[in-house]
Amino acid sequence: MRTYKKAAALLLALATGAFSLQAQAEKIGVIDVQAVFQQLPQAAAIESGINAEFKDRIEEIQRLQTDIKYYVDKQQRENTTMGEKEKQELEGKLRSLSAEYQEKAKPLETEIRRRKAEEQNRLLGMIKQSVDKIGKDEKYDIILQNTAVVFLGDETDNLSQKVVDAVSKMK
Repeated sequence: MRTYKKAAALLLALATGAFSLQAQAEKIGVIDVQAVFQQLPQAAAIESGINAEFKDRIEEIQRLQTDIKYYVDKQQRENTTMGEKEKQELEGKLRSLSAEYQEKAKPLETEIRRRKAEEQNRLLGMIKQSVDKIGKDEKYDIILQNTAVVFLGDETDNLSQKVVDAVSKMK
């Protein structure tokens, strides 16, 4: 019961603080970060740049996948006509290809994910920088993400397109 009273008091304090913040704020802006990110030309460049960066390794993984598929298909097609020695050689080949695939694919996938995260974080930094500049230049008191806003009465306070334009001009 005591924790319930503490939680209620905390909720009341937060609600009061939010209302007083709203009463003090003169100009509130909203931004849809996901939409901004998707509209940026730099976001598309991230994907193509990373694919170019890892092109050779991606092609090697694809070659291994093709080889594995070929030998699996061959094993299924010719299983009844193969001798025991041929079956063992084919199974050994498949095991070695699979091991090589596992050895190369997982680290590549991890490295690609890491590089994407680096580039996306760099781009998010540019978005943040643009939001700060727009907020300062246009004298916004608060700029919120659209997920935190239930209702936006004036669409001119949606700064998403301004941010897209600003970040698109950055390098």
